[in-house]
Amino acid sequence: MDITKPFIDAVVLMLVLFNPLLMSAYLHDVMAKLSSATFTKVICRSFLISGTVFCFFAWAGDRLFSNILQVRFAVFLIFGGIVFLVIGIRAIVFGVQMIGELRGDAAHLAGAIAMPFLIGPGTISASVLAGSKLPVGFAWLSIVVALLASCLMLIGTKRLFDYLQGHSELLLQRYMEAIGRASALVIGTIAVEMILKGIDLWQS
Repeated sequence: MDITKPFIDAVVLMLVLFNPLLMSAYLHDVMAKLSSATFTKVICRSFLISGTVFCFFAWAGDRLFSNILQVRFAVFLIFGGIVFLVIGIRAIVFGVQMIGELRGDAAHLAGAIAMPFLIGPGTISASVLAGSKLPVGFAWLSIVVALLASCLMLIGTKRLFDYLQGHSELLLQRYMEAIGRASALVIGTIAVEMILKGIDLWQS
């Protein structure tokens, strides 16, 4: 069985859901307060927490929902899609300002970053789907590749943020606002797709 296409599809889907561009807008105040070294440590810890959770769901798969939780995976997809849709709509209407409300207490920064944008209904669903389409080792590898790419992009964005902060604060503000609202359209689109996919699974 050729696993190249399912592997690439899994990596791309996870990257889209992690959405480093939206994360950079979401974390812009954290980037402003922390040094590059501290920010890198916090981000690496949050991605490590998230990766552990995703690998578990890729291994447990649909069995976790049907055998232990006694719910259908389709229901989780529909609910997760609704949650994502609400976040997307709020981000479009209110912009980057509403994203800071979701981050939680800065005293638990690594965990707060992991939730809700890294560990969420969309990324958990993608992990389960990766585990259902790929051997578990390759499913874990796809998760690691997507997490590593997203982590490196965020660290690179922090370096760019530090440079722009000293040269063009207005440009930086416009970037954050534009990225936040544009990424919200992607979130909304994925949310609707999750809902439709859940309905298809429910009816099949």
